[in-house]
Amino acid sequence: MSEAQTVHLTYEDGARAVELARESVESYVLHGQREQPGSMRDAFYARTGAFVRIKSTRGRGRLRGCAGAYRGKDQLGHAIVDAAIKASSGDSCQTEIEAPELPNLNISVCIVNSYTLTNDPVADLELGKHGIAIDAGGTHGWMYPTLPLELGWSKEEFLTNACRKSGLSPLAWQDEDTMITLFEGQVFREREDGGSVEAL
Repeated sequence: MSEAQTVHLTYEDGARAVELARESVESYVLHGQREQPGSMRDAFYARTGAFVRIKSTRGRGRLRGCAGAYRGKDQLGHAIVDAAIKASSGDSCQTEIEAPELPNLNISVCIVNSYTLTNDPVADLELGKHGIAIDAGGTHGWMYPTLPLELGWSKEEFLTNACRKSGLSPLAWQDEDTMITLFEGQVFREREDGGSVEAL
């Protein structure tokens, strides 16, 4: 059963979400400070989960950070700020983002609309629509809804890679004790050409 507070962002809301994530990353990296959402758009008062993903635009575009949660007790504006800071820190990809990197980053935000615990992930999973959260034995991890489309993964490959990212056996998704949650979300990201934000 879905428990997220239903929220649907307009394009303008999504563009502001990405802008807020960018401001939060820069404030943390440059000054070690937590950005305040300030005067928030109405949608940002909803209590739902959010993820922030940061990739380098150099070379092969390696992942520089990712953080967030599909369940959120905080207002969306604060959830975006918290996820952006965590994604910037060494907690995410072992190395903190440094100031010289800031112009060469691509930031995306996923706003969670709903989530559902599934007993049959292969049947219930829709590629491009669902992200995956895996919980087993005190270990957890998650993957963005857009990843299988970006990387050409099948459902099984998506589930397998989500388990690997979580530090679990690649086939842990087949175990009865593994909890798999599918979450739906809206994804907005900075365009790679440096233009405006795009909705995926």
